[in-house]
Amino acid sequence: MSSLRLGIDFDNTIVCYDEVFHQVARERDLIPAELPVSKQAVRDYLRSVGKEDRWTEMQGYVYGPRLSDAQAYSGVLAFIGEQVRRGTTLFIVSHKTKHPYLGPKYDLHEAALNWLEQNGVFDAARVGLPRDNVFLCLTKADKLRRIGELGCTHFIDDLPELLAEPTFPAAVHKLLFDPNDEHGNQTSFIRARSWKNLETQLAA
Repeated sequence: MSSLRLGIDFDNTIVCYDEVFHQVARERDLIPAELPVSKQAVRDYLRSVGKEDRWTEMQGYVYGPRLSDAQAYSGVLAFIGEQVRRGTTLFIVSHKTKHPYLGPKYDLHEAALNWLEQNGVFDAARVGLPRDNVFLCLTKADKLRRIGELGCTHFIDDLPELLAEPTFPAAVHKLLFDPNDEHGNQTSFIRARSWKNLETQLAA
Protein backbone atom coordinates (compact mmCIF):
# COMPACT_ATOMS: atom_id res chain seq x y z
CA MET A 1 0.00 0.00 0.00
CA SER A 2 1.44 3.33 -1.04
CA SER A 3 1.90 6.06 1.57
CA LEU A 4 1.24 8.67 -1.11
CA ARG A 5 -1.91 10.74 -0.61
CA LEU A 6 -2.30 12.61 -3.86
CA GLY A 7 -4.69 15.47 -4.57
CA ILE A 8 -5.45 16.63 -8.11
CA ASP A 9 -7.31 19.69 -9.34
CA PHE A 10 -10.07 19.19 -11.95
CA ASP A 11 -10.49 22.12 -14.37
CA ASN A 12 -7.49 22.71 -16.66
CA THR A 13 -5.57 19.95 -14.87
CA ILE A 14 -7.59 16.82 -15.63
CA VAL A 15 -9.89 18.41 -18.21
CA CYS A 16 -8.53 20.33 -21.21
CA TYR A 17 -10.88 23.09 -22.41
CA ASP A 18 -8.90 24.51 -25.33
CA GLU A 19 -10.92 22.98 -28.16
CA VAL A 20 -14.37 23.36 -26.62
CA PHE A 21 -13.89 27.05 -25.74
CA HIS A 22 -12.66 27.77 -29.26
CA GLN A 23 -15.56 25.80 -30.75
CA VAL A 24 -18.22 27.56 -28.66
CA ALA A 25 -16.73 31.00 -29.36
CA ARG A 26 -16.80 30.24 -33.10
CA GLU A 27 -20.39 29.00 -32.87
CA ARG A 28 -21.31 32.36 -31.32
CA ASP A 29 -19.25 34.30 -33.86
CA LEU A 30 -17.21 35.90 -31.09
CA ILE A 31 -13.69 35.25 -32.40
CA PRO A 32 -11.92 35.15 -35.77
CA ALA A 33 -11.40 31.67 -37.20
CA GLU A 34 -7.63 32.09 -37.21
CA LEU A 35 -7.41 32.63 -33.45
CA PRO A 36 -5.26 29.89 -31.85
CA VAL A 37 -7.20 26.97 -30.43
CA SER A 38 -6.68 27.64 -26.74
CA LYS A 39 -8.82 28.72 -23.83
CA GLN A 40 -6.37 31.48 -22.97
CA ALA A 41 -6.39 32.87 -26.52
CA VAL A 42 -10.20 33.03 -26.50
CA ARG A 43 -10.26 34.70 -23.09
CA ASP A 44 -7.57 37.24 -23.98
CA TYR A 45 -9.24 38.13 -27.28
CA LEU A 46 -12.69 38.67 -25.75
CA ARG A 47 -11.23 40.80 -22.99
CA SER A 48 -9.27 42.85 -25.54
CA VAL A 49 -12.46 43.71 -27.46
CA GLY A 50 -14.48 44.60 -24.36
CA LYS A 51 -16.52 41.39 -24.14
CA GLU A 52 -15.62 40.30 -20.61
CA ASP A 53 -19.27 39.55 -19.80
CA ARG A 54 -19.58 37.33 -22.86
CA TRP A 55 -16.49 35.44 -21.69
CA THR A 56 -17.89 35.03 -18.17
CA GLU A 57 -21.24 33.80 -19.46
CA MET A 58 -19.54 31.41 -21.89
CA GLN A 59 -17.56 29.83 -19.04
CA GLY A 60 -20.82 28.84 -17.36
CA TYR A 61 -22.06 27.27 -20.58
CA VAL A 62 -18.81 25.37 -21.19
CA TYR A 63 -18.44 24.18 -17.59
CA GLY A 64 -22.12 23.19 -17.63
CA PRO A 65 -23.87 21.64 -20.65
CA ARG A 66 -20.82 21.64 -22.93
CA LEU A 67 -18.46 20.02 -20.44
CA SER A 68 -19.28 16.66 -22.01
CA ASP A 69 -17.48 17.87 -25.17
CA ALA A 70 -14.23 18.57 -23.31
CA GLN A 71 -11.38 16.09 -23.49
CA ALA A 72 -9.11 14.75 -20.78
CA TYR A 73 -5.46 15.77 -21.00
CA SER A 74 -3.35 13.10 -22.65
CA GLY A 75 -2.35 10.43 -20.16
CA VAL A 76 -4.24 11.71 -17.13
CA LEU A 77 -6.84 8.94 -16.90
CA ALA A 78 -4.17 6.26 -17.31
CA PHE A 79 -2.12 8.04 -14.64
CA ILE A 80 -5.01 8.08 -12.15
CA GLY A 81 -5.85 4.45 -12.87
CA GLU A 82 -2.25 3.37 -12.35
CA GLN A 83 -2.02 5.28 -9.06
CA VAL A 84 -5.23 3.63 -7.84
CA ARG A 85 -3.87 0.18 -8.74
CA ARG A 86 -0.65 0.94 -6.87
CA GLY A 87 -2.64 1.68 -3.72
CA THR A 88 -2.18 5.46 -3.78
CA THR A 89 -4.92 7.29 -1.91
CA LEU A 90 -6.04 9.77 -4.55
CA PHE A 91 -8.50 12.65 -4.40
CA ILE A 92 -9.88 15.14 -6.89
CA VAL A 93 -10.27 18.50 -5.15
CA SER A 94 -11.67 21.39 -7.16
CA HIS A 95 -12.80 24.95 -6.50
CA LYS A 96 -16.07 25.09 -8.40
CA THR A 97 -19.15 27.21 -7.77
CA LYS A 98 -22.48 25.40 -7.87
CA HIS A 99 -23.86 27.74 -10.55
CA PRO A 100 -22.29 30.19 -13.06
CA TYR A 101 -21.75 33.84 -12.16
CA LEU A 102 -23.70 34.94 -15.25
CA GLY A 103 -26.32 33.32 -17.43
CA PRO A 104 -28.53 30.27 -16.83
CA LYS A 105 -28.16 28.47 -13.51
CA TYR A 106 -26.56 25.30 -14.80
CA ASP A 107 -25.51 22.81 -12.12
CA LEU A 108 -21.74 22.85 -12.53
CA HIS A 109 -21.16 20.20 -9.87
CA GLU A 110 -23.49 17.77 -11.60
CA ALA A 111 -21.76 18.45 -14.93
CA ALA A 112 -18.33 17.70 -13.44
CA LEU A 113 -19.49 14.45 -11.84
CA ASN A 114 -21.19 13.43 -15.09
CA TRP A 115 -17.95 14.07 -17.00
CA LEU A 116 -16.02 11.86 -14.58
CA GLU A 117 -18.67 9.16 -14.92
CA GLN A 118 -18.72 9.35 -18.73
CA ASN A 119 -14.93 9.12 -18.88
CA GLY A 120 -14.79 5.97 -16.78
CA VAL A 121 -13.17 7.51 -13.71
CA PHE A 122 -15.56 5.73 -11.33
CA ASP A 123 -15.55 2.49 -13.34
CA ALA A 124 -13.51 -0.17 -11.53
CA ALA A 125 -12.65 -1.78 -14.86
CA ARG A 126 -11.24 1.47 -16.29
CA VAL A 127 -9.90 3.97 -13.73
CA GLY A 128 -11.45 2.93 -10.42
CA LEU A 129 -11.47 6.11 -8.35
CA PRO A 130 -14.15 6.01 -5.63
CA ARG A 131 -16.83 8.66 -6.20
CA ASP A 132 -16.49 9.67 -2.54
CA ASN A 133 -12.93 10.81 -3.28
CA VAL A 134 -14.16 13.77 -5.36
CA PHE A 135 -14.60 17.08 -3.56
CA LEU A 136 -16.08 20.10 -5.34
CA CYS A 137 -15.49 23.11 -3.10
CA LEU A 138 -17.53 26.30 -3.33
CA THR A 139 -14.64 28.62 -2.45
CA LYS A 140 -10.86 28.67 -2.76
CA ALA A 141 -10.62 28.73 1.03
CA ASP A 142 -12.74 25.57 1.20
CA LYS A 143 -10.45 23.89 -1.33
CA LEU A 144 -7.32 24.73 0.65
CA ARG A 145 -8.92 23.56 3.87
CA ARG A 146 -10.03 20.30 2.26
CA ILE A 147 -6.51 19.58 0.96
CA GLY A 148 -5.28 19.85 4.54
CA GLU A 149 -8.11 17.81 6.02
CA LEU A 150 -7.51 14.99 3.56
CA GLY A 151 -3.88 14.78 4.61
CA CYS A 152 -2.56 15.12 1.08
CA THR A 153 1.18 14.57 0.80
CA HIS A 154 1.23 15.98 -2.78
CA PHE A 155 -1.09 18.22 -4.76
CA ILE A 156 -1.20 18.93 -8.50
CA ASP A 157 -2.74 22.17 -9.79
CA ASP A 158 -2.48 24.36 -12.88
CA LEU A 159 -2.55 27.66 -10.95
CA PRO A 160 0.71 28.86 -9.40
CA GLU A 161 -1.24 31.48 -7.46
CA LEU A 162 -3.24 28.72 -5.74
CA LEU A 163 -0.10 26.81 -4.82
CA ALA A 164 1.45 30.05 -3.52
CA GLU A 165 -1.47 30.90 -1.22
CA PRO A 166 -0.20 31.60 2.34
CA THR A 167 -2.91 29.27 3.68
CA PHE A 168 -1.91 26.36 1.43
CA PRO A 169 -1.06 23.46 3.79
CA ALA A 170 2.66 23.80 4.42
CA ALA A 171 3.55 20.10 4.53
CA VAL A 172 2.12 19.33 1.08
CA HIS A 173 4.49 18.91 -1.88
CA LYS A 174 3.26 21.25 -4.63
CA LEU A 175 3.35 20.25 -8.29
CA LEU A 176 2.45 22.73 -11.03
CA PHE A 177 0.84 21.32 -14.19
CA ASP A 178 1.90 23.64 -17.01
CA PRO A 179 1.02 21.98 -20.35
CA ASN A 180 1.30 25.18 -22.39
CA ASP A 181 4.61 26.25 -20.83
CA GLU A 182 3.10 29.47 -19.48
CA HIS A 183 5.09 29.50 -16.24
CA GLY A 184 8.64 28.78 -17.36
CA ASN A 185 10.06 31.27 -14.87
CA GLN A 186 8.30 29.60 -11.96
CA THR A 187 10.86 28.16 -9.56
CA SER A 188 8.81 27.83 -6.37
CA PHE A 189 7.24 24.49 -7.30
CA ILE A 190 8.02 21.34 -9.22
CA ARG A 191 6.72 22.05 -12.74
CA ALA A 192 5.61 19.50 -15.31
CA ARG A 193 4.29 19.93 -18.84
CA SER A 194 2.67 16.52 -19.21
CA TRP A 195 1.15 13.74 -17.16
CA LYS A 196 4.02 11.48 -18.18
CA ASN A 197 6.38 14.07 -16.71
CA LEU A 198 4.31 14.25 -13.51
CA GLU A 199 4.51 10.47 -13.15
CA THR A 200 8.29 10.74 -13.37
CA GLN A 201 8.38 13.56 -10.82
CA LEU A 202 6.32 11.57 -8.30
CA ALA A 203 8.53 8.53 -8.74
CA ALA A 204 11.70 10.54 -8.09
